[in-house]
Amino acid sequence: MGSAKKTSKRPSKRPASRPAKKVAKKATPKAAPAPATPKLKLLPDLTPDFKSRLGKLAAAIDARSVSHALITNPLDVAYFTGFLGGDSYLVAGTGGPVLISDFRYEEELAPVASLARIHIRKGGIIGAVADVASQLNVTELGVQAEHVTLAQSSQLAEALGEGKAIRPLTRLVQPFRLIKDDSEVRLIQNAARIQEAALREILPTLAPGQTELDIASRLEAAMKSRGSPKPGFESIVAARANGSLPHYRPKMVKAANNTPLLIDWGATYKGYHSDMTRVFAFGKWPAKVREIYQIVREAHMAAAAALKPGVSTRDIDAIARGHITDAGYGPNFGHGLGHGLGLQGHDEPSLSHMASPTELAAGMVVTIEPGIYLPNIGGVRLEDDYLITDTGATNLCTLPLDIEWATL
Repeated sequence: MGSAKKTSKRPSKRPASRPAKKVAKKATPKAAPAPATPKLKLLPDLTPDFKSRLGKLAAAIDARSVSHALITNPLDVAYFTGFLGGDSYLVAGTGGPVLISDFRYEEELAPVASLARIHIRKGGIIGAVADVASQLNVTELGVQAEHVTLAQSSQLAEALGEGKAIRPLTRLVQPFRLIKDDSEVRLIQNAARIQEAALREILPTLAPGQTELDIASRLEAAMKSRGSPKPGFESIVAARANGSLPHYRPKMVKAANNTPLLIDWGATYKGYHSDMTRVFAFGKWPAKVREIYQIVREAHMAAAAALKPGVSTRDIDAIARGHITDAGYGPNFGHGLGHGLGLQGHDEPSLSHMASPTELAAGMVVTIEPGIYLPNIGGVRLEDDYLITDTGATNLCTLPLDIEWATL
């Protein structure tokens, strides 16, 4: 066996380790508390007189020479009973109203029991209508011609059986919903307060670089946090030239400096709608957009000043349309001037050159929303909600319309 070699230990070339410096730990900054939601004072609700509404409906049915009518439009059912759940029909007429629904809403319908008999169906709703009609000895059943399809009419006729008939009735309910009572006006007022407060909350946070969808989502969340369960419609947030599309749908397009931003949004409150539009600019207004902003604002104010009972909806439309046409932008204002508000975001009457004229009456709530749309440049639409009074109209909205306020 060979002998093992002795190896000499060489000093290490690595310097001796130095004691580590003590690094003071930086305190983790605490997250800033979320800004408190500004307090919103809603007006106290007024109690609707549903019994009076049902009584007027029964009288209207009798005037059509039928004993009973089937109300299938869920918004009409809500108008007469206060029930917003849907999937329920109302049979009204001789013998008192009957609300046909199902197990999902049985508990929710308890408050309605003082107004109508509740019939919880065990099978299909058409069969339930036939059962109720049999109990009420209905021989001819009126139906809402605007809402019942041909297929449903055929199914109803078959379910009612021989010797029974259905009769289409037009505009049975619309005249009632056209004029808002004090309780309805109050709900629309509160919807408007919610949507205004929501915009005021996010307005200081708007900045170039944010996407249309981001702005829309924050605006809708701010409305929900104040009591609006859902927006009145898909919020329109149109950055830059996208404002030239009247019913634009927001995308991932980013807002930019020295360009316009159109926001058309609406709230709902206990079933009732509000609807407003404003246009903003980050920094400097493009010259053409500034020009049309002033024209649209003037058209809005002129039309609003003319609102009063007895005036035709077409005449109001013509005032705003004439001002825009005289300014040279008539072809760029293609939609109607406004529409009614209530349980629908677009309700009667229609303030439009394309619709049949209607005389305004005290209690109607309508929008005024003239616009000018310039492709590849942008658009301006300014919209508020007005209550027709005995002597004129009251604006239910309070946000400014002047361009200085709209400059961010």
